[in-house]
Amino acid sequence: MLLMATFIRKVRVGICSLALATTMFAGVGAAVEPDEILKDPALETRARELSLELRCLVCQNQSIDDSNAPLARDLRLLVRDRLKAGDTNREVLDFVVARYGQFVLLKPPFNTHTLLLWLAPALALISGIWLAYRVFLSSCGRDAAAQTISAAQSLTPDEEAELRKILDEK
Repeated sequence: MLLMATFIRKVRVGICSLALATTMFAGVGAAVEPDEILKDPALETRARELSLELRCLVCQNQSIDDSNAPLARDLRLLVRDRLKAGDTNREVLDFVVARYGQFVLLKPPFNTHTLLLWLAPALALISGIWLAYRVFLSSCGRDAAAQTISAAQSLTPDEEAELRKILDEK
C-alpha cells in the first residue's frame, strides 16, 4: 500500500512538472510578424541579430525580437528600414542608441556611465563574503567569551578569595 502511494505521488509530481514546463515555454518564440520579414535572407539575418541586441522599452526584459509590444514592432521595422537603406550593423545600433539612449541595449558597453552596472555583481559578492567573514568571526568570538565565562565560573576557592580581595580594593 505504501509503495503504491509513493508511486502515485511520483506520477503526480511528474505530470505537474511536465505541465509547468509546457506552460513556461509556450510563449517563447520570435514575435516577428510575416509582414516584417525582409525578402533578402542576408538582411533578415542581420535584422534578427540586431533585434536580439535591442531591449524592448515596454517589456524591458525581452529583446525586440521576442516582444509583442507595439513599440518593439516599431523598433523592428526601424532596424529593417535602416538595413534596407544600406546602414551597417554598427550604424543601425548607433542610430537607435542616439534616439532612445543606452538603455535600449541589452548588453550595454563598459564605460563611465555603466560602471556601476558592470561592477555591482562583483561588489555584492565581495560584500557578501566580507559579511559572512564578520559573522563567522563574531560567532567565534562569542564562543571564546562563553568559554571564558565558563572558566570564570569554575574558580577555585583560593582564586575566588583573591578576586574578592582585588574587587574590594577598587
